[in-house]
Parts: sequence; C-alpha cells; structure tokens
Amino acid sequence: MDRNKYIRFDWAAKYMLRNKADFAIFEGLISVLVGEKVTIVELLESESNQEYQDDKFNRVDIKAKNSKGEIIIVEIQQSREADYLQRMLYGVAKTITEHMKIGKDYFEVKKVYSINILYFALGEGTDYLYHGQATLTGVHTHDTLRLTQHEQEDLHVMTPENIFPEYFVIRVDEFNQMAVTPLEEWMQYLKYEYIKPDTTVPGLIEARERLELLRMPEKERRRYENYYYNLSRDLDVMRTKILEATIEGRKQGRAEGRAEGLEAGRAEGLEAGRAEGRAEGLEAGRAEAILDVARKMKSMGISMDAISSATGLSIEEIDEL
Repeated sequence: MDRNKYIRFDWAAKYMLRNKADFAIFEGLISVLVGEKVTIVELLESESNQEYQDDKFNRVDIKAKNSKGEIIIVEIQQSREADYLQRMLYGVAKTITEHMKIGKDYFEVKKVYSINILYFALGEGTDYLYHGQATLTGVHTHDTLRLTQHEQEDLHVMTPENIFPEYFVIRVDEFNQMAVTPLEEWMQYLKYEYIKPDTTVPGLIEARERLELLRMPEKERRRYENYYYNLSRDLDVMRTKILEATIEGRKQGRAEGRAEGLEAGRAEGLEAGRAEGRAEGLEAGRAEAILDVARKMKSMGISMDAISSATGLSIEEIDEL
C-alpha cells in the first residue's frame, strides 16, 4: 500500500495552492462534485484579511465558472461557526450583487453554486454530502412551477432551477466508507490525507505530485507540522477533560451511593446497602460524566468518530445526545 503522507487540503488551499499552475487540483474537485468541467477564476483572501474589522462578509476561498458562465464559490472551513447557514446565504447574495453592474438587466444574473467543505459537524444527518436548491411547489396541487415557452425566451432560462442557487455541504468527518467513485476518492483524501497511487481522478493526479509532505521545503514543513500538532493537541485536551469529568463523576457517585446505600441498608442490611449503593452510584456517576463531556464535544463540532474513540460511546449513542 502507498504510505506516502499528503498535506491536509484545508492547509494547502489557504497557504500553498495560490498559483495558476495549481488550479487543476481545485478544478478537479469542483468538476467531480458538479459533474462538468470548470475553470478557476481566482483564489480569494480568507476572512483573516478583511478590509474592515467589522466587515460581515467572510470571503470565500475559491471562485470558479463553468461553461455557461455560472459562478461557483467554494468555502473551506476548519472551525465551527454557529451561524454558518446564514453565512452561506450571505456569500451567495454577495456574489450575485458583485457580479451585477449598474445598468445591467436582471436576465444577466448568473446562477451561483455554493460549495462548503466543512471540517466540523453542521447539523444532524447520516450522509457526508448534502445538496439542495429552492423549488416552487403548488401549495394545493403540489405540482412544480414551470415556465412557458415565451417566458423561457424572455428570461433566457428553461426553469426556475436554472437560475436559483444550489448549495453543497460536505461534512468531511462524516465520511467513513470505501473509496470507489471519484467523489469518494476525493473524500478519502479530504479526511485521511490519502491518495491512491494509481488514481485517475481529476485533481488528485496533480495533488499527488504537489502535496506530498516530504516534498515540502523544510521551513514550510515545520510550519505545517506545528499546525497539525495543534489539531492533535486540541483533541488531547478534550480527552483530558473527559478523564477529569470521569473522576469527578466517580466522587459524586460514591457520595450518592453511600447515601442511597445507607437508606437501603436500614431496610435490607446496612453493610449490603452500602456496597450496592457505592457500586450503582459509581457506575451512574461515571456514565453521566461521560455523556456530559460527549455532549460538549458534539456541540463544539468534533467528529463522531473522535468522540466515540475518546469516550467509548457508540456512534448511535452519540447521535441520540
């Protein structure tokens, strides 16, 4: 098996792949996702370089166009944001208004695809890829609104769906299957930094040549390894909190066990009640402490796999929290 280590995609997109020679990597990912060839227009600065400190617009990382001139924006997000859905909508609206110039007719509005590659948990669900678009449906008849031939000619679109934005949400940490399709090969790289040695998937061919860790200059590699270390350290901190919470839970369990055991012991025997109360209280306290920490980890957007590994809970148990 190919053991080569590749650079995380979020890091590469923000700090390495800034030249036109590297655009084929981004174009490959987007093309696999939307099902047609696209061309990168520009790579935009991240929100850390906003023009104004209170600017609400967190700029996307990648902007591309397809053969019809439709606009594709890609955001790669590592940290959790509570208002991310609103951010997605705002980004699309901003892109549309920036594309339109004063005096342009509305028929020149271009469809926008919003692709969001997220390294944190957004919402609940069983899939790693979600795709959606607004449709106009009859309230009483439940049919879908279509355009007449005359309207199609006037509006330069065949259906409302040809102009309404489309949204893709990729939840990287939720991918957990074998890579068979081109999209799954991309997901395998996004989550595990692994690329098949014989891959023929657009973008991944170029990524194998460009993003191998050992090919990085020494200074950049140290910087990247420090970034990777910080991610691992954050997970270790969470595991430490779990341990501390477990110990605290045991203390509370003992105290509650003694009290319950004492009460039960009056009826069934003091010594037997104490022993039973301690055991039940210890187990209950430990279980509740683990559940509490798992809830906190889940609210912070940590992946289900990481939570399961740290707490020993099953994915189903975590999903129900």
